[in-house]
Formats: sequence, C-alpha cells, structure tokens
Amino acid sequence: MTMPFYVSPEQLMKDRADFARKGIARGRSVVVLAYEGGILFATENPSRALHKISEIYDRIAFAAVGKYNEFENLRVAGVRYADLRGYSYDRKDVTARGLANAYAQTLGTVFTTESKPLEVELVVAEVGDTPDGDQIYRLSYDGSVADERGAVVMGAQAEQLVARVTEGWREGLGLDEVLRLATTTLGAVGVDGALLAAGSERTIEPAQLEVAVLDRARPRRAFRRLQGATLSEVLG
Repeated sequence: MTMPFYVSPEQLMKDRADFARKGIARGRSVVVLAYEGGILFATENPSRALHKISEIYDRIAFAAVGKYNEFENLRVAGVRYADLRGYSYDRKDVTARGLANAYAQTLGTVFTTESKPLEVELVVAEVGDTPDGDQIYRLSYDGSVADERGAVVMGAQAEQLVARVTEGWREGLGLDEVLRLATTTLGAVGVDGALLAAGSERTIEPAQLEVAVLDRARPRRAFRRLQGATLSEVLG
C-alpha cells in the first residue's frame, strides 16, 4: 500500500494563489477611475462581442480581468442576484456592497475547496448621488475584498500601473481628463505584456478600447458605453 503524497496546507494555498495570479497577469489591464460626474471603466479590448465591462443593475457596474468564461459566469450570477433582490424587496436594496459580499463568498469557497481557483479579479462599483457616495470594491481570486477610493488597476503590471495612475489622478477631474489618463496608463504596457518606460507609451486607437461610465446625472440606469464618434470626441 503506497502512502499518499502529502502537501502542507500552506504550500497548497500558495500554489493556488500563484496559479491564479499567473492567469490574471496574462490578461490586459482594466483601469477604473472616479471623476466628477461618475466612475469610468477602460480597457484595451478589440473584441466587440466579449465584454470585460458590463452593467449589473441601475447604478452598479462590473469589470473583470482573467479567464473570460469564469468571470462571465460571475457576471451572470450577479445580474440574477440583483434582479431577484430588487424584485423581492426594493430596487434600493440592491447595492454594490451586497453584491461584493456575494462574490467574495463564491470566490473564497472555490479557492479553498476546489482543485483549481478562479483565475479572475473583479471590480464592482456603484455611483452615488455625490462623489462621497461612490462605492468601488475590488475582489481578488481568493475572495478578499478591498474598499477602494478613486483609482483601481487590475491585470498585467497592475502594481506598477497603480503608481502611474495615482500620480496623475486627483479628485474633481473631468471625464476627458480621466479618459486620457486611463488610455495613457493602458498604453504603458507593451503588446508583449512588458512595462514600457515613461514617455514611450503606446497610442491606443479608440476602436481598440472598451470604455464605459456610470454617469451620475442619469436618472436611473447610470451605465452607458462610450464608443465610436463619442469616444473619439472625448479623447479629443
């Protein structure tokens, strides 16, 4: 009778975390920035069919990096959660905080009990009536939740790109300013995934971008996509 191969719990968790991080790092970055009129989401994504940024509910949006099939399943589950809660109680009872907690439970359970963790990282954001009411939550592959303020970067070279974003971001920026900051940040990663030196950023054409906003001024459904002529005009 052969003895089973033993792996310590610490090593097992480390291996799962390394596996998930490597999968996430292969994806193009997503930048989330608060601005005066709402919250902006931007990523380099030439596909017009496979979205990394989506609407969840009236004033809630979702952005993700990693394996598309895995975060798409989470997006659909989030829409169902929001619809059911809004129908059973009240539309105001659907919040980004509640959705983030639901996602955290799912991600944490998969990470600790399944053989393979989900190779995803998420942002769930809700726009408020004022900038102080905005909520941005970042969720990692292991179910941990971070309450972010102002700027979030996920995906390839995220730690280095966060430093660039925080240098250029401040409260009260307009939509055109945060969009230019987001595109410059995304252009700081080369086509091979390597970080480019400051001043040598790639120029990303509007057709290669996926951009959406949670617009504070819209009465109920705050989510709208910026594309085509509208995106080109804002980039200016």
